[in-house]
Amino acid sequence: MVVNGWRDEVVTRLRGVKYPGFSRDIVSFGLVQDMELDGTDLKLKLKLTTPDPAIPERIGKEIRDTLKGYDPIKSVTIETEVAPPQAAATTGPQGIEGVKKIVAVASGKGGVGKSTVAANLAVSLAKNGFKVGLCDCDLYGPSQALMLGCRDGIQVEEGTERIVPATCHGVKLMSMGMLLGDDSPAALRGPMVTRFTQQFLRQVAWGELDVLILDLPPGTGDIQLTIVQTVALDGAVIVTTPQEVALVDARKAIAMFRKVNVTILGLVENMSYFVVPGTNQKHEIFGSGGGKKEAERQKVALLGEVPLDPKARESGDKGKPVVLANPKSPSGMVLQQLADGLGKILFSNIKA
Repeated sequence: MVVNGWRDEVVTRLRGVKYPGFSRDIVSFGLVQDMELDGTDLKLKLKLTTPDPAIPERIGKEIRDTLKGYDPIKSVTIETEVAPPQAAATTGPQGIEGVKKIVAVASGKGGVGKSTVAANLAVSLAKNGFKVGLCDCDLYGPSQALMLGCRDGIQVEEGTERIVPATCHGVKLMSMGMLLGDDSPAALRGPMVTRFTQQFLRQVAWGELDVLILDLPPGTGDIQLTIVQTVALDGAVIVTTPQEVALVDARKAIAMFRKVNVTILGLVENMSYFVVPGTNQKHEIFGSGGGKKEAERQKVALLGEVPLDPKARESGDKGKPVVLANPKSPSGMVLQQLADGLGKILFSNIKA
């Protein structure tokens, strides 16, 4: 005899089963394909994409544990389909369906404000009327969910199992920060890093976009190599600070992109100077002219010199980029001008 209401109760309990390593549950991830109650035996069908055999075993144990004590169910039979990870294209870097331009924002080292630049670029381009997506490719240190105020998580597109990005300030966003809890680390080895990077780009329902901005992690590691080998980039923006210790690493990032024939769209010098509030006193805390000289040396455009501005930090912490929160601030104006210039580079037919 089938007990009325059992399905809702089972779904509620399954929402307590988290996918290993994530704060999201197996129901919201769309892993539960079907369920049937045959007498007192619950039959579940799951579909996973993982090369790790321990994952299905762990999920199965947690499912049985969470259903213990629910009287209508005495046993649980789980049929698990493990789909192979989507293989990377073998014909070289490919575009992303529906996306006109793909731009990487990169740096040779951390701490230069790359993510702040990427967030404000994305929002500024959206303000200018472009359809914009932002993919936070820094799996270990995702920050875009905080900077854009996207904290509600993501959904799975019914029927396709593609991830539906969040929309914040007119920008479609995908970030590991929407999958993990605030204190949860992304403990991923090399092959998993590659797979997640490919999924963020290929298995997300980006829809029709004029520009997809990729906020890359600092350096020239697995994630950067995965991206340049599988995604056809329209160019890269390199972020640095004026001092030589940052410029040395920026050169390495430029060299990496050039080795794989990715165009350098320009260089951004962040934290160029600090203006004492209420005065015209300019302090060049990290030196001066480094970005301009490096741009000339590399024969690329200097897209902008962004001042060190407390308002940029404050607005980022509050989830509203400075180009929205304080557009007339020193950094807000320069970042908007930077985006205006990038838009003209990417779409040469737009009005000046």
